[in-house]
Amino acid sequence: MSDFSARDDEFHFDIMSDRWWETETAWFSFCHPETGLGGWLYTMVRPNIGTVAGGAWIWDECAHLPWEVPYSANYTALRLPRDQSLTDIALPTGVSIRMLEPLTRYRLGFRDEGRLELDLEFRAVMPPRALRKGDSSFKNLNHFDQFGRVTGQIVLHGRPIDIDCYGMRDRSWGPRPEHRPGKSAYVTGIASPDEAFLAVTKWNDADYPVAYGFMIHEGVTGDLVSGRRIVERDAGQGWVNRIVIEAKDEFGRPLLAEGVRRSGIIINRHSFIDSNGLIEWTINGHVGHGEDQDMWPVHDWSAFRRGARR
Repeated sequence: MSDFSARDDEFHFDIMSDRWWETETAWFSFCHPETGLGGWLYTMVRPNIGTVAGGAWIWDECAHLPWEVPYSANYTALRLPRDQSLTDIALPTGVSIRMLEPLTRYRLGFRDEGRLELDLEFRAVMPPRALRKGDSSFKNLNHFDQFGRVTGQIVLHGRPIDIDCYGMRDRSWGPRPEHRPGKSAYVTGIASPDEAFLAVTKWNDADYPVAYGFMIHEGVTGDLVSGRRIVERDAGQGWVNRIVIEAKDEFGRPLLAEGVRRSGIIINRHSFIDSNGLIEWTINGHVGHGEDQDMWPVHDWSAFRRGARR
């Protein structure tokens, strides 16, 4: 049974405090696995200061810096429209979201004429899964994650690209100040609606133990109760080239996911960076794809890279 209702397709401004850093987000991912192309639509709203941030990112195997990838629009403080519901909204970032079926189907759009036009549908393949533990990077936020099938088309610099993939979306609302980032990882993989996982590592733990997540195996979903993330990094760039997730769920079932990076992007998000890789996975023997979001405070990443150059 889902912990959420159709009410959670709406903004949650009425239950937030008056602190400036109260935040609500809506994120959708998609990809074209055959060519290594990945994409995000991301919306971050701060109702108490009246701003919306985010936009769209498209990356491929040719570049990883946000000013070199095929498309990057990352706005920081545009005016939040107060006369629209999150169930049917067109934002000044270029993102549009329309709920077609509560907690299940969404029409997604983006328009930057001549550069990127996007018309996609996200159809959930599982109920929203609530954040179950508070020792991850999401801490005390209300948060859920949901795998879905993403279909439609993007037009990138005049080139149409058909999309038919599995992707992830998440929603969060609650306190999220910018000045206290931590080190963590958010890892997703899906081969089919019956074989998938999410693993989020503990906050500021260098061994990357799994804080929370879930596994879908043979169509049965169970919370992860233990596990670890093991990575092999590129010596020249520092990003994750190879990754292993070893874990166990509440039913005692093992998860072994082994992945290699296809492409990626480094996104600077206020005081931390997200070195995000599109990953080709083998998940308990099933081939799929997903992402590894390798999140670092900026000063920690700087020290890590300066140390590697000595």
